[in-house]
Amino acid sequence: MKNEMLAQKLKELRKVNNYTQDYVAEVLGVVRQTYSHYETGKRTPDTNALYKLAGLYNISIDDLMHLTIDIDRNVSYDAPTPTQTSNDLAGFLEYFNDPANKKKYMFNTNLERELLFYFDKISDEDKKEIIEFTKIKARKPL
Repeated sequence: MKNEMLAQKLKELRKVNNYTQDYVAEVLGVVRQTYSHYETGKRTPDTNALYKLAGLYNISIDDLMHLTIDIDRNVSYDAPTPTQTSNDLAGFLEYFNDPANKKKYMFNTNLERELLFYFDKISDEDKKEIIEFTKIKARKPL
C-alpha cells in the first residue's frame, strides 16, 4: 500500500463527510497530530486504526484498501498456480472425506492415512519395494 495514496484517500473521505481532523482523531483514539501525519503520509495507520476508519466511513476494510491500491485494469490478477503440495493435500482431503473411505479408514491415524494415500498412487513394483524396505526397518532394533 502506498502511503501517498492512503493519505490522499483519508483526506478525501474526511472532507466528503465534513469531519474535522480533531473528530477523526478522537474516533481513532489518537491525538490530532498523529491523524494529521496519516493524511500527510508521514505515518501509516496500524490495523486497528484502519478498521476504525473503515467503520467511521461506513465502508469495508477491503474497500478502504482497494481505494489505496493502484490497480492496472488491463492486467489479470489470477490466483497463483497450485503447487504439487497443495494438489496433494486437496487429493488427500477429497479421498478421505469420501464417505466410503471415511468409514473404511476411520480407525487409522493421520500418519497411516497419509502412507495409504501415497501407497495407493505408486506402481505395484514400487509397492513391493516399499514393503521389503518396511520389513527391514521393522526388524531393526529401536
